[in-house]
Amino acid sequence: MKKTTWQTRRDAERRKQQVRKILLYGGIGLGLVALVALAAVLSSRKGSTSGLLGDPVPISSRDHIPSDAPPGPYASNPPAGGPHFDTDFTAGFYQESDLATLPKYPQGYLVHSLEHGYVIFWYNCQAAGASCDALKQAIQQVMTATGQAKLIAFPWADMDVPLAMTSWGRILKFTQPDTETMKQFVLHNRYQAPEPDAP
Repeated sequence: MKKTTWQTRRDAERRKQQVRKILLYGGIGLGLVALVALAAVLSSRKGSTSGLLGDPVPISSRDHIPSDAPPGPYASNPPAGGPHFDTDFTAGFYQESDLATLPKYPQGYLVHSLEHGYVIFWYNCQAAGASCDALKQAIQQVMTATGQAKLIAFPWADMDVPLAMTSWGRILKFTQPDTETMKQFVLHNRYQAPEPDAP
């Protein structure tokens, strides 16, 4: 039986509708895949906590406070986040001799650096059993091996271990330097902070 013109037109219209549905649903599907991929990339770059090293530290606040006020209190020693000043310290290796020239309450500046995605090596040459030269050499070796960016070494005598590393919301303490674990902490935790793209 031969199709009439009307039937032919109806079949052509149905095919067009099917093609439109396929294109519409295909476009929606591709858009969803792209959104999921984008979310995964952003999550791994900003604030994802999976794969981070160290013990988690609760952060009560990210508030800026006046630079003449004592910062804190902090949930860990050394601090891994919390209230801080509105300026930070630049990357580098700070020596004990630098402390006299630095502003009061350096932790307020250092916590701001953590908020920007830094990793800080807090070292204590007074800790029992610590060889200061060997400790500093281990820290410098790791800083050099991991590219120096967003890394600070800072003397911190107010702790019971020779070395602690912090990133935003994380702390890892060492009774002796372990350069491989130190490198892994930098590689996993650097940039994992509220403002990783800030300088």
